[in-house]
Amino acid sequence: MVSEMSAADAFSETTLASTRVFDGRLLKVRVDRVRLPAGGEHVREYIEHPGAVMVIPVLDSGALVFERQYRYALRRVLLELPAGKIDPGEAVEATAARELREETGYAAGFWRHLGTIHPCIGYSDERIEIFLARGLSQAGAAPEHGELIEVCELSLDEAIDAVAGGAITDGKTVAGLFWAEKVLKSGW
Repeated sequence: MVSEMSAADAFSETTLASTRVFDGRLLKVRVDRVRLPAGGEHVREYIEHPGAVMVIPVLDSGALVFERQYRYALRRVLLELPAGKIDPGEAVEATAARELREETGYAAGFWRHLGTIHPCIGYSDERIEIFLARGLSQAGAAPEHGELIEVCELSLDEAIDAVAGGAITDGKTVAGLFWAEKVLKSGW
């Protein structure tokens, strides 16, 4: 069996040059020239992302809090779990609490970090930290300028059925529901 370290060494590429070709408000795009492990060079293009959090808010009834919002890139309204980007210098726990309150109006009394996903490994360094939030109380929503969000509730089974039926297609939400099912039904 190959250890993780020796496997990483065998596959690692060495950056020879790196150029930022786009510097947007949220995203940065880089083009890097790399040396391949077996020799030779190649070009890698990728998006730098500040990272994000996603919250699985669980009401006392057991229902999950979702939001519906228009996503411009897809030109449609999507049903998803609350999420948002990590601000510079902000702890991920603080981001989770801020996003939950801004987008849904809820504050949570109990937080549990469930894991990390990398949603776009072929072209981005984005990571999403997944949190479970319980002990919810209404604290008043404060959406960011330009955000129009409708908050709704679904049982875990309804949400999983919505994935199977194509009503939920957001990748982070699908991954979050995998975690929610394991934690809420199996006691992970």
